[in-house]
Amino acid sequence: MREPGNAFHLAIPARDLDEAQDFYVRKLGCHLARRYPDRITLDFFGDQLVCHLSDEWDREPPDLYPRHFGVTFRHREDFDCLLRLIGARDIRAHRPCQTRFEGLAEEHLTLVLCDPSHNLIEFKWYRDSRLMY
Repeated sequence: MREPGNAFHLAIPARDLDEAQDFYVRKLGCHLARRYPDRITLDFFGDQLVCHLSDEWDREPPDLYPRHFGVTFRHREDFDCLLRLIGARDIRAHRPCQTRFEGLAEEHLTLVLCDPSHNLIEFKWYRDSRLMY
């Protein structure tokens, strides 16, 4: 079982590391942990995201389903803080904030961003936090 001090690890392709670092660090506010000639390692909202320099990145954004990753926030104020950050830093949403499954138990807010290498990132907040999983 995962302990609170452990981190989930995800590796994604990046067409340009400077561009990836600008997006994730300067715009989204992630912490740059390490940089090598072929990758950057980031603290992505408490988990480890590695952007590997690659020629195998999507030339166009893929369909959101089934290929995306992201963060589900437990607290609405954290989701709202991200929305304010995106607005203040003029980050264009791939899919603007919307409500999914309105009126149902699994109702949640969702926002999708697209990084410079067309990796899709979904941020969510569930009205009932018991339905996060």
